[in-house]
Amino acid sequence: MRVVLDACVLFPSVLRSILLEIAARGLYEPVWSERILEEWARAVIRLGPEAQIEARSEGLLMRTAFPRAMQRAQPNIESRLLLPDENDLHVLAVAVSSGADAILTFNAKDFPGHVLAAEGISRRDPDGFIWELWSRHTREVEGVLAKVHAEAERRAGQPVSMKGLLKRVKLNRFARVIGAPGLDAPGLPDQP
Repeated sequence: MRVVLDACVLFPSVLRSILLEIAARGLYEPVWSERILEEWARAVIRLGPEAQIEARSEGLLMRTAFPRAMQRAQPNIESRLLLPDENDLHVLAVAVSSGADAILTFNAKDFPGHVLAAEGISRRDPDGFIWELWSRHTREVEGVLAKVHAEAERRAGQPVSMKGLLKRVKLNRFARVIGAPGLDAPGLPDQP
C-alpha cells in the first residue's frame, strides 16, 4: 500500500517516528514530495530555528532511507484537480501521480472523500491507519511502539506513559485500545 504522508503528520516527531518505523518494516510504502517536506520544515519554525535545522536534516535522512518515497506532482494533474483549499492540490496531485492508495492526514475538511474517491484514493486518519496496521501486524507495530517509547523516555530523561505519548500525537482511539485492560500486548510496557 502506497500512502502519501501530508506535512501535518510529519510535524509531531513521535508520530513521524512511528510512521517511518512502520514503513521501514515494510508494512506500507510512504510517499512525499519536496513541497510536502518543505511545508513540514517551515511548520516547525515556531519551535525555534534549531527545530527547522533538525527537520531539514531529518528530511535528508528520510530521502536516503526511502529513496522511492520522493515523488513529483505532474502539473497537468494538479491543474485539473479541485479541493476546498487550493494549497492542498499538490498533495492530491502527488498521490495521483505516484499511484498512491491513500493520503494520510488530519485534514479531513480539505480532502473530501468523494473528490479523492473519484481519483481512486482514500483519506486516512493516522489514528485509524495505525490501528489497522496494528490489528494486522501486531508484533511489528508493537515493536515500533516499544522503540519509539524508549526513545521518548531517553529524551525526556524520565518515564513517559505510552498512553499519554500516543494521545499527545492525536492517536486517541489507538491509545485507548493499547491501554485497554486485559489486552494482551506483550511487546509494550505496562500502562499506568
